[in-house]
Amino acid sequence: MVYFITQTLNGLFSAALLFLIAGGLTLVFGVMRIVNIAHGSFYMLGVYVAFSVVTRTHSLLLGSLAAMLVVGGIGFAMQRFFLRRFAGQPLPEMMMTMGFALLFRDGALIIWGGDPFTLAYPDFLRGSLEIADVVCPVYRLFVIVVAAAVGAILAILNEKTLIGAKLRAAVDDPEMAAGTGVPVALLSGLVFAVGAALAAFGGVMAGPILGGYTGMDFELLPLAFVVVIIGGMGSLKGAVVGSVVVGMIDNFGKALVPELSYFTLFAPMVLMLAIKPTGLYGRN
Repeated sequence: MVYFITQTLNGLFSAALLFLIAGGLTLVFGVMRIVNIAHGSFYMLGVYVAFSVVTRTHSLLLGSLAAMLVVGGIGFAMQRFFLRRFAGQPLPEMMMTMGFALLFRDGALIIWGGDPFTLAYPDFLRGSLEIADVVCPVYRLFVIVVAAAVGAILAILNEKTLIGAKLRAAVDDPEMAAGTGVPVALLSGLVFAVGAALAAFGGVMAGPILGGYTGMDFELLPLAFVVVIIGGMGSLKGAVVGSVVVGMIDNFGKALVPELSYFTLFAPMVLMLAIKPTGLYGRN
């Protein structure tokens, strides 16, 4: 039982990180129908920007804010000046984001080098909690709580605010929304920036545990796509459920049958595509 609870907590930690990454990916797809290959790069850039700030200020909070602002700004500029020109053209959009992903990878290698690193985090988040022989690092619990709070904030913004109403209108009928005064183009750029900032924040939260290194972008991107395919493209609820499913399967698969870890991870995605291509909560 202790082993099961420990692995479940580890799975929830993985799910929390996956939600921060996949939440932005599914948000961008839900509004603009862009399959963003560069989304993993936003995660990577967030870790690197935070590393530069944390090494000088010794503050993970400042590192998080800097990473979100810088990467969010990059995402906004990327959408407004490049992707906007190919609106409604999936293949050119996807190829352009792939080009940006390669550009960001080489840029990170030039600026920060190829040495791996880990982010420092506050002393009050160090150590572990032990309850009934179950030991869990405090920082992992902190990340789970933060991801849950982010999910709640996004849900409230989407369902209970005027911004969310305008966003849903832009998704359902962009031409009609523009006709009623909704700034669809600006809203799309801001959504893309928020998605990029979320990915960067996920990178910062993972930095003290998983660290940062060149190539991490393309290692994490497939996991994010598995989440959104299982949960449903464009669905925030689907991102939450998909993250938990993938986090648990990935963690228990590696612990119980490591030689079949890729099979146990991608087999549910294949089954979902065969049975319900739109995912659990996706729309046609």
